[in-house]
Order: sequence, then structure tokens, then C-alpha cells
Amino acid sequence: MLIEVRELHEMAEFERVHALFDDIWHFSPGEPPITLELMRALSHAGGYVAGAFDGDRLIGGSTGFLAAGGALHSHVTGATRRGAGFELKQHQRRWALERGLERITWTYDPLVRRNAHFNLAKLGARPVEYLPCFYGVMSDAVNQGDESDRVLASWPLAAPHVAALARLEPYVTPVPADAVVALADEGGRPVPGSMDADVLLVAVPADIEGLRRADPGAGKAWRHAVRDVLGGLMAEGRRVTGFSGKSHYIVERA
Repeated sequence: MLIEVRELHEMAEFERVHALFDDIWHFSPGEPPITLELMRALSHAGGYVAGAFDGDRLIGGSTGFLAAGGALHSHVTGATRRGAGFELKQHQRRWALERGLERITWTYDPLVRRNAHFNLAKLGARPVEYLPCFYGVMSDAVNQGDESDRVLASWPLAAPHVAALARLEPYVTPVPADAVVALADEGGRPVPGSMDADVLLVAVPADIEGLRRADPGAGKAWRHAVRDVLGGLMAEGRRVTGFSGKSHYIVERA
């Protein structure tokens, strides 16, 4: 499958992106993550609005705006086909570098394993801030019934490891043998461990979205455990340097 990513400029194109986002998140009426009018304004003002296509079929979309400190902030990115998200992010990277920008930032739910693996292991972004209940109470089908904690990820576009990953060259953050599990997944429940090590591992659940539906209590337990452990470590100044085994954040002393 050949995926083409291009910038969008017309209202009809924005309508297709809006519909794609709604198919992914099923937002309540009047609560879309971005409106048609704002996409139009972003595009006209030099912001980022792009679509990923398989032939004529739209399979992904992304919007972003310029932020302080020489950055593009990627506000919403969604894809319905495997590979489209990676191609969208690489298009974003090229777009930003062509404009002299040094980094791209975005927020994501730290409990969603596949997003953490994609952002940290496949792209090379790094979490820089833990944001409790960042968007307040959300009512879309994906986030309903949970607090909207987010991690702010920063993607250093010219970093050697980011460039290597863009070339599809493997880059794995090593985990030392003496790393300690600070938060474990035991039987689907979060279990705090020791914090006394230079390198700590913080687990996240296998499927938080399914857990929210099947066992809301367990979902809330994970939310607060990751907030306390990962958020607490980041607030102390520790750095998140990778995501290991598609299951654990790697956190190191600064």
C-alpha cells in the first residue's frame, strides 16, 4: 500500500478529516477536537493541516499550530489504517524542518500502550511533562468515564536517534540489568514497587480502553497509580528515556 500525505486547503477536505476524526473517537455533538472553521483558519494562516491517502481514500489526518520556542504543536492526529500514523508524523517532521522548527510536541494518554510504544520507540519522542486531567472531563467513546491525564511529548527533529528511526533503522533504549520495577502489572492490577534505583520501569495496562469498559474500578486504579508513580518521578526531575518491551516506561535519574 502506497500512502501519500499532503497538506489540505479546501473546506471539502476539512469535512473529510472531521468525519474521519468522528469515526475514530465518536465525539458528542458540539464537542469535536477541532472544528471545520479552525482547520480552515490554521491552513490559511500557515499552520499544519494534512491528510494521508490510499489512492482517493482518506486514511489519516493531522492538525497542528505553531508554538513558542520554535515548535509545531500537533493538536490532533488520527489514522484508520496501519502505517498511516507513521507517514503522517514523518510528513510533519519534514514540514517542520523545512520551516526551521526544532521540535514537534503533542499530548497523549500515558496509559495507552500502543501510543506510548509508537511515540517513544518508533518515533523517538520523549515525555517532558505529566499533565493531570489536562482536558477536564471528556465524553467521547474512547475517553468516557476516565480522567484525561496526558503526557506532553517532545520530538527533537534533528536528534540522531530520531533521524535513524525516520530511516527505519532500529534504535532501542537499553535497559540495565539492575533496573527496578517501580510499578508492576500483576494480574491486571497496578502494584507499586521500589523507587530506589537509577533506572526504574513503570508498567501500563495491556488494554486500558477495554479495561475501562470491563472493570472501571481497575481502570481508575491504573490512572491514579501511573499518575502517582510516573507523574511523581517526572515532577522530581527524572527523565523518561524510552519504552521497553511495549509495556514499561524507562525512567532514569537526571
